Amino acid sequence: MTEAIAKKEYYSMGEVCSLTGLQPHVLRYWETRFAVLHPVKNRAGKRVFRAGDIEQVMLVKHLLYDQKYTIEGARQKLSGLRAEGQLKEERQQVMKPEMLATMRADLEALRELLIVPPARK
Repeated sequence: MTEAIAKKEYYSMGEVCSLTGLQPHVLRYWETRFAVLHPVKNRAGKRVFRAGDIEQVMLVKHLLYDQKYTIEGARQKLSGLRAEGQLKEERQQVMKPEMLATMRADLEALRELLIVPPARK
């Protein structure tokens, strides 16, 4: 699924917020709570995210919002997945529905562009 995100090498904080539906302060807070979230900073000191970082964010979001884990519970779950070597696989599983929803929205927008409105009389 990384290929589906990886249209660019690096994404800004604003782009990641748009992709994930999260606010910047939430991402910054999660960086302090989850060791798996560690975007690099560019020369200007701004956070830049790679496709794998976005998958990590989506996995944390899934654990907290969908699975209703606490922050500590989500950290333990991520540690367990990492220890079992399942972290990458779990990230990709979480991304499938997100990518399908995005593809569906894109296709529906394309269909709207292609539908010819009826001629006026």
